Amino acid sequence: MLKLAIDTGGTFTDLVLENDVTGQQWFYKTLSTPASPKDAVLDGLRGLAAECEFTLPDIGLILLATTVATNAVLERKGARTALITTRGFRDVLILGRAKRYDTYNLHLQKPAPLIPRRCILEVDERIAANGEVVLPLDNGSVEQIIESLSVLEVDAVAIALLHAYANPAHEQQVANHIMAWRPTLPVSVSSSVSPKQREYERTSTTLINAYVTPVVRAFIDTLSEAFAAQGFNGQLYVMQSNGGLLSPALARNYPVNIIESGPAAGVLLGGTIGRATHQDHVLTFDMGGTTAKAGAVDHGEPTITSTFEVGGVNLRKWSGLPLNISAVELIEIGAGGNSIARADRGLIQVGPESAGAVPGPACYARGGLRATLTDANAVLGYLIAEQFASGRLALDVPRAKQAIADQVAAPLGISTLEAAWGIHTIANANMERALRSMSIERARDPRDYALVAFGGAGPLHAGRLARALGCKQVIVPRGAGVGSAIGLLAAEPKFSVELTRILNLESSELAAVKKVFNTLELRAETEIDASANTQWTRHASLRYRGQGYELRIELPSGELDEAFVDAAVQRFHTVYQSAYGYAQYGEPIEATDWTLTATAPAPPGSTCNSAGESNQTSPAEQAAYFPELGGMSRCVVRARASLAMDQWVRGPAIIAEAESTTVLLPGDSVTVDTSGHLLMQVAEGPA
Repeated sequence: MLKLAIDTGGTFTDLVLENDVTGQQWFYKTLSTPASPKDAVLDGLRGLAAECEFTLPDIGLILLATTVATNAVLERKGARTALITTRGFRDVLILGRAKRYDTYNLHLQKPAPLIPRRCILEVDERIAANGEVVLPLDNGSVEQIIESLSVLEVDAVAIALLHAYANPAHEQQVANHIMAWRPTLPVSVSSSVSPKQREYERTSTTLINAYVTPVVRAFIDTLSEAFAAQGFNGQLYVMQSNGGLLSPALARNYPVNIIESGPAAGVLLGGTIGRATHQDHVLTFDMGGTTAKAGAVDHGEPTITSTFEVGGVNLRKWSGLPLNISAVELIEIGAGGNSIARADRGLIQVGPESAGAVPGPACYARGGLRATLTDANAVLGYLIAEQFASGRLALDVPRAKQAIADQVAAPLGISTLEAAWGIHTIANANMERALRSMSIERARDPRDYALVAFGGAGPLHAGRLARALGCKQVIVPRGAGVGSAIGLLAAEPKFSVELTRILNLESSELAAVKKVFNTLELRAETEIDASANTQWTRHASLRYRGQGYELRIELPSGELDEAFVDAAVQRFHTVYQSAYGYAQYGEPIEATDWTLTATAPAPPGSTCNSAGESNQTSPAEQAAYFPELGGMSRCVVRARASLAMDQWVRGPAIIAEAESTTVLLPGDSVTVDTSGHLLMQVAEGPA
């Protein structure tokens, strides 16, 4: 069987075709089409088919990762959405946590809500935190809301009533009224999307789900129809933020779960590569055209967090829009190859604004006039024109030089080469900060981690970042330029259900704990087709009684008895000790949020990175900028496909391939392992 993985990123759309029997893989990379994402997918399919001769009826499984939901939120291009909430709580999104994410910034701009205040409507009702009805739902106020929805002409509705996680009755009644009025209108209710405590986070999550629903549904439906028109009759799965695969039906109903779809697949790749190279602890560095992402794999498994933010500012907590869902732990910054560089008040600034796929960097010769990081790397000699994007994109270095000279060098009174190096250095500093936040600031010593670098631009910058962090090894996977798409091949179908029930973690509460998991299992079985091979995993958010925040802990499997409680308590103490350096043995522990995850067996297929060899060659040498050698210096250029296993290449050098480029610094060395991965040994010294 043939498997096809597709990652529709902000700048490039990546495709990986895998033969399930031989494990052989073929890669294809094409520019994304933001106005119509399916066009890039279909263009990529045509290009890939021309290279390896297949048709869609030959494919049994398609795995899809996409940024359409993320882009809709970041660019504020989602649906016209209304939010219905309990009277008196209309401003919950505007108030947020009432925290300043940058205390001393006099010009602080808090994240703007996705919808204007006039689109937030109030209903008369009240439910207490224990689920008791304090004020019955007023049907008259619901009818008034429906009249307002008609005037607002909304395309989606979010319902987030106070304490609906404890009793969803009023939310369901409001939803039923709206669906009776307009059956085709997408309605998201918090008791289904995020039935968890903390009003702001729950409301934000539900609103985002509604806001992106029409966009995601249109994308999935259009792509499914296009696949079917070409004869595809296999299975289609969509990647979600927690590293699992989701059916298209669930992705259409809960699109908030695919917000970090592509980046999560990249971290899965890091785990696969770590296991293949006997590295239990790796940091992942995924750098594409628009953003750079940092992730972590501990003890061979990606770290999962129970909340995250979209559109944060300078890595500051509370600066973005919170999402109350499980996701692979990631840090994302606006520092990609197409990040725009400029002179600003005597300084070089890089990003977060991006030239995107259209018009792209100046060196693409596709109408882009703004200087970007890719232009700087071209001027510095790090990109190989003959092999760039398999020759499908021109690499016009004179245009890059002109853009940097006019927009950065001239305003600062420096040479074009100095400006290009300044752009490269500033971008590295931004990405180093993200990697430090993922490692040092979260109790990870980067000296104990290997750095897995992928994405079109990741391997180019990884050597200097590894030196700055103290990482001793960089691993560049085979097909690094399409790494997130390859990571999709390691994913498993997965669906999580959650709810809030505040219970003490002790034997006297076992009956209540059993009731919680029975409820979760019934909810999961209504959404998925569980089988005998389905694996069930339990998690809980635990804290010492009286604390305000929790740690997410995987609970023991098996019977819910006293042994279960003892094991869960010990696990919490161990994780708490690791996170904070001490544990309060003997203190009572309480659980707030409970999670049950159903994982089906992975679709059949290989996750190795073997691929057809390329016949492309590269020039033997090229001038590139290495300050360690005094500036522009001749360095060896090797085609990655020409490297033999266990053959060592010493820096300075450039390893070129169609999808990405690896820059080897003076003193570093690289070899190819049995799986085709580049293993770079990093010399100690300044970055």
